[in-house]
Amino acid sequence: MRNSWFATIPIVIAVLCSCGAQEASPPPVETEEPSTVTVVDGMGRELTVPLGPERVICSGPGCLRLLCYLQAEDKVLAVDDMEGRRPRFDARPYSMANPELADLPVFGEFRGHDNPELIVALDPQPQVIFKTYPNMGMDPLELQDKTGIPVVVLNYGNLSGGRREELYHALRTMGTVMGREDRAEEVISFLERTMADLDARTADVPQEEKRSCYVGGIAYRGPHGFQSTEPGYPPMELVNARNMARGPDGEPQEHADVAKEQIVAWDPEVLFVDASTLQSDPQANALYELRNDPAYTGLSAVEDGEVYGLLPYNWYTKNFGSILADAYFVGRILYPDRFSDVDPAEKADQMYRFLVGEPVFEDLSEAFAGVVFERIDI
Repeated sequence: MRNSWFATIPIVIAVLCSCGAQEASPPPVETEEPSTVTVVDGMGRELTVPLGPERVICSGPGCLRLLCYLQAEDKVLAVDDMEGRRPRFDARPYSMANPELADLPVFGEFRGHDNPELIVALDPQPQVIFKTYPNMGMDPLELQDKTGIPVVVLNYGNLSGGRREELYHALRTMGTVMGREDRAEEVISFLERTMADLDARTADVPQEEKRSCYVGGIAYRGPHGFQSTEPGYPPMELVNARNMARGPDGEPQEHADVAKEQIVAWDPEVLFVDASTLQSDPQANALYELRNDPAYTGLSAVEDGEVYGLLPYNWYTKNFGSILADAYFVGRILYPDRFSDVDPAEKADQMYRFLVGEPVFEDLSEAFAGVVFERIDI
C-alpha cells in the first residue's frame, strides 16, 4: 500500500505541472483586420478602400492639389512627370509650397497618362489611387484592373458655373478616405466665406455704375495672345463685374477667341492681362500686341493707363486660391471704394497659407516678370 502511494506522487506532480503550464500560456493574439471605409466616387461607383492610407498617388490635373489642400501631401508615394519639371514659368502654389514633391518617384505622364507597370513596381505599393478627369489619359477602371489598387475618381469642379458641388464632393470624398473629414469641411467653409465676402462687397452695385472690362491673354492648352479670353472668367464672376465678353444669356463658356474688331468695338474701360501670355514668343504675347498693334494702341484703357496684370489661375487646371486672389485684385481695381481695406498681395498670401501652407505670392510674381497685380506700362 505504501509503495502504491509513492508510485502515484510523480503522476500527481506531472499533472499539476501540466496544469500550471497551461495556465501560464498567454492567450492567443487576435489579428485586427485593417480599417476600411466605403465611398461613392465621381463615377457613382461604391468603393471600399483602406481608411487613412499611408501611401497614395494622385493622377490627373489638380488631383495632388486637392490632397495638399487637405494637408495630406506627406502620404504621397509617387507623382506624375508634371511635378518633376522645373519650368521658367510656374503658377502652381501647391507645388511651390511643397518642392519636395518633385523628388518623388514618377509613376506616369501628366494629364492622367498613368503607367501601370511603374505603379506596380513601386515598393512599397500605394494603397489608393485618386484620379481626376476620368476621361483623360488611362481609363480608371482599366487602371484599377491592371494594378489591383482601388482607384477613386474625383470630379474636379469649379467655384462658379454651377460646378461648385462637384468640387465639394471631391474634397469630401478624398477627406473621408484620408481621414481628413474635418479639414475638408474647413476648406469648403473657407471657400464659401471668401466667395460670400466678394459677393457682399459688389452685389448691390448698379450695372450702369460698373466700369466695363475685358481680360485677354488667357492660356488654353498653351499660351495665347490678347484675343484669348473667358466669357465666364471666374474672378470677374465672383465680383459681379461687367465683363464685355460675357454673353447676356445662358451659361458662360470657359474659353473664347474674340475677334480683334469686337474688342475695339467694345472699347472696355479697364483691361486685364493674364500673365500666362508671357510664355508666348516675346513678339506674340498680349503685352506686345497691346504695345504695337494699332488696333489696340487706340483703346481707351491703353491711353488712360488702365491695363493690369493678373495671376494665371488655370495651370494644371484650376488653382482655386489664385482665382480668389485675382477676384480681390479685380475688385480693388473696378470698385476701389469697396475694396479699400484690401491689399491684394497680402490677401493672396493669406489664402495660400491656408490652402497650401506657405505664402508664395512673391515667388509667383517673380516668375511672371513682376506684372502680377500691377498697373502695366503700355
